Amino acid sequence: MQRLLALIGFLAIIAALAAGAYFFMGFYSVAATSANPGFVDMALKTVRAKSIEQHATERPPAGLSLTDPAVVQDGARAFATRGCVLCHGAPGVTWAKFSEGLNPGPPDLKDEVAPFLSPSELFWVIKNGIEMTGMPSFGAVEMPDKETWSIVAFLKQLPNVTDDQFKQWTAVKP
Repeated sequence: MQRLLALIGFLAIIAALAAGAYFFMGFYSVAATSANPGFVDMALKTVRAKSIEQHATERPPAGLSLTDPAVVQDGARAFATRGCVLCHGAPGVTWAKFSEGLNPGPPDLKDEVAPFLSPSELFWVIKNGIEMTGMPSFGAVEMPDKETWSIVAFLKQLPNVTDDQFKQWTAVKP
């Protein structure tokens, strides 16, 4: 039994050394044009999801309703003016060409994010950003929490927002 345990320990050390060599000696490509190996994608997605879930504890301030049409419309305007549409697009607005070069690519918020993340999780992601994804921290550029919550309100309504609504809400008022 001791020999089996020693063999397992030895193999674990060899695997750790091989993984270290693979990553730290430059064999792993960090090029945005290279697809990640499956185990790297899986690890990054799992770590990202668990981290967001663990850290997303803030709640909307008292008196702010995420279903208030005025808050949702303010969020649509902030989403447009803060540049979110460049990477994520919006109803009736296509993503900017440069976003195709991001790896991982920006998610489709309407189908892949808004229906699945809680308001607290969306707030945390917008405020803190996500390392190694191109998603910036809007808290670092001092976006007020109230504006961040308005974007959250918009995102939670996004699956139901029409092209015409988004265009009307984000039109520049004279």
